[in-house]
Amino acid sequence: MVDISDSAARAARDLRVVFSRLRRRIREVAQDTDLTPSQESALTLVGKHGAATASALASAEGVRPQSMAATLAALDQHGLIRRAPDPDDGRRQLVTLTDVGRARVEGNRQAREEWLARAFQDRFTEDERRTVLAGLALLERLSEQ
Repeated sequence: MVDISDSAARAARDLRVVFSRLRRRIREVAQDTDLTPSQESALTLVGKHGAATASALASAEGVRPQSMAATLAALDQHGLIRRAPDPDDGRRQLVTLTDVGRARVEGNRQAREEWLARAFQDRFTEDERRTVLAGLALLERLSEQ
């Protein structure tokens, strides 16, 4: 194994901690109390994937199909998703967002972006924002591996 410098180990640890905290805070911004975090996550996932089967959504979320079925049932009860037969396989159903579900996902996305932009505006100087942008460009390289 290759030796890892102290600075690389610290950067990895600190990034993980800060990323987790920031992700949690961003999720809190638009959380509606009538959905659980797993329901909110599944709703966002359906919005990203478009029409998808419950098993594909379960795989993408890393949960058991039975857990996803329960989550989708709750979203269906809230009128946020619709199910329709899969035209390629009538035994399966495709899940999509209703207009209400799409508006909710978009509203949550917008609220999160506005909170984050406002936080950068209020808490950082222009030079600090430029430093963050430069750091993000470097971090983008990590995601390209």
